[in-house]
Amino acid sequence: MTILLMLVGLTLLLVGANYLTEGSSAIAKRFGISEFVIGLTIVAIGTSAPELVVSLISTIEGTTDIAIGNILGSNLFNSLMILGITALIRPISIERNTLSRDIPFGLLAAVVLAICGLDAWINNEAGVITRSEGLLMLCFLIVFMVYSFITAKRNEPAEEQPQAATKQHPIWLELIMIVGGLAGLIYGGDLFLEYAVIFARDMGMSEAVIAVTLMAGGTSMPELITCVIAAAKNKGQLALGNVIGSNISNVFLILGTCATVSPLQLGNILPIDLVILVAASLIIAITAFTFRRNELDRTEGAIFVLLYISYIVYLLMR
Repeated sequence: MTILLMLVGLTLLLVGANYLTEGSSAIAKRFGISEFVIGLTIVAIGTSAPELVVSLISTIEGTTDIAIGNILGSNLFNSLMILGITALIRPISIERNTLSRDIPFGLLAAVVLAICGLDAWINNEAGVITRSEGLLMLCFLIVFMVYSFITAKRNEPAEEQPQAATKQHPIWLELIMIVGGLAGLIYGGDLFLEYAVIFARDMGMSEAVIAVTLMAGGTSMPELITCVIAAAKNKGQLALGNVIGSNISNVFLILGTCATVSPLQLGNILPIDLVILVAASLIIAITAFTFRRNELDRTEGAIFVLLYISYIVYLLMR
């Protein structure tokens, strides 16, 4: 019954995120907001909505190591498992904007989180991400959004090509999609978190471990589904951008918001976990700038998947 209720909560999370994103995008298009701005804001935040809801609820309820574990686990799942599976389906080409903007910012997000988490251990204090560090993360998010907006605008064609008219839903239906999606996110996130914690305790696992594994994989389903479909349609660049953008949003938006609401105790999250997160981001950067130029191939995808499985085995043994 515990597992069943967890799955119900996860389903509500995923369905809620989908309807919230679709409804918000439809409203934005109705008011003439361009596609790239919608992708940069609504869609990017929408795919991270499950992580945001779960992390915020756990922060408010005082289980802050779940919030950090969920984000850390989601970013590792995105970087190694999702990119690995996507590359196994079809090699991923890497465009110039991804090399010059997204990958460096993704590495920066991992480094910032590691520094915020490790400074307490360096000073022999309890691990905590403070409100000031949360505000700093939100500042990094603003810088990334503004820089992405400027570069995207610069690369936009001088004249937009006329697009075929698309069928719009009635505005009342779009508003219902937004409200219903938000309700599904909130209720599903609360249900999923409650029974995931019960499951962790019943299995003798720490809440942080269950957050890094089960919660992280569950709340990353939107990214996984998006990337698999993109790979099948030979749009690997979309998959890569989605993964890296989600990683940046997870750290700067979600952890920044949670830490601003309440300082985050790291609990059972150890320094080695933060170091592994930085290593995963560094591996993506090294792969992008070396080896087979401008491509993530199947061999590298298989290595990514094996690295993720190895980390999960190590985590469970620990």
